[in-house]
Amino acid sequence: MTIVYSIIVFAVLILVHELGHFATAKMFGVKVNEFALGMGPVLLKTQKSETQYSLRAVPIGGFCAMEGEDEDSDDQRAFNQKPAWQRAIILAAGSTMNVVLTIIILAAILFSIGQPSTVVDQVFPGSPGEASGLMQGDRIVAIQGMKISEWEDITLAIGEIEPDQTIKIDIVRDREELTIVSSTYQSEDGRTVVGITPTFVKRPGQALSGGAKSTWAMFVSMIDILKQLFTGNIPATDLTGPVGIVYMVGDSAKMGASYVAYLAALISLNLAIINMLPLPALDGGRLVFLLIRKISGKRVTDKMEAKVHMIGIFLLLALMVYVTWQDIIRFIVPGFGG
Repeated sequence: MTIVYSIIVFAVLILVHELGHFATAKMFGVKVNEFALGMGPVLLKTQKSETQYSLRAVPIGGFCAMEGEDEDSDDQRAFNQKPAWQRAIILAAGSTMNVVLTIIILAAILFSIGQPSTVVDQVFPGSPGEASGLMQGDRIVAIQGMKISEWEDITLAIGEIEPDQTIKIDIVRDREELTIVSSTYQSEDGRTVVGITPTFVKRPGQALSGGAKSTWAMFVSMIDILKQLFTGNIPATDLTGPVGIVYMVGDSAKMGASYVAYLAALISLNLAIINMLPLPALDGGRLVFLLIRKISGKRVTDKMEAKVHMIGIFLLLALMVYVTWQDIIRFIVPGFGG
């Protein structure tokens, strides 16, 4: 089942990415010669109008082959004949779709488990909260005079208080506003608490907002890792390729669907970021060339750019071979590398 889960994850992420390119290309009237899911030999194909839709043997990768994307073309509907701003949107659309997918996946996870509200669910027996009179169903509206709008505000407000000190909590109970004074204590993880847990609610808008916030936090973390990778603080041997991802998907599947979904979101955002790096053959590299050619005019031809991207493809393939070998050493034959 690990292989099946992995193929599904790869297929969905690549399909969404390439659909971004495909949809925007069609929107701007660019001729698309082939839309493929997978790489290598063709397993299935069908021709609809000018575009061939194909399923290929290797379930990693895919492409949206546009007329005039990697070669000179005099066709008025060719990619290279379109205005620079349209080409930029088409190139960025794949990564944009992966970011959107990341937000949607994380929002779905948050919605499925619910999000903490400001309503008290459980009051721990023997806790200061119980002694103060806090009850299940109480909605906390202010702490120490600070207005409360979400559960995080509660943890932050209480966290600023030293353990064993008292705290003023304004609540709404049965439509009546009450003020309760409670002492605090230090939990096992070192936080200052009163001994209550929140009621979890399922709100689509809140889940979507949470998905966006989580995506941003994940993005910042990934950028930091990339910086450390380029500065040498993280060795290249720590990179993970397709083999490693298959193993991670398998481990996640053992823990449940939500873990697989979270890993898919992580990979989707990673795919978006990597594709936008200013390197040859990647969408980011093509955007850089688009800018250079906009500034330099005809001094950089389609043929020259195609050669640079071809070199980039060979370098990326070499990197993939290296990363795959590291994955084999790490996951399939651990200890083989010494």
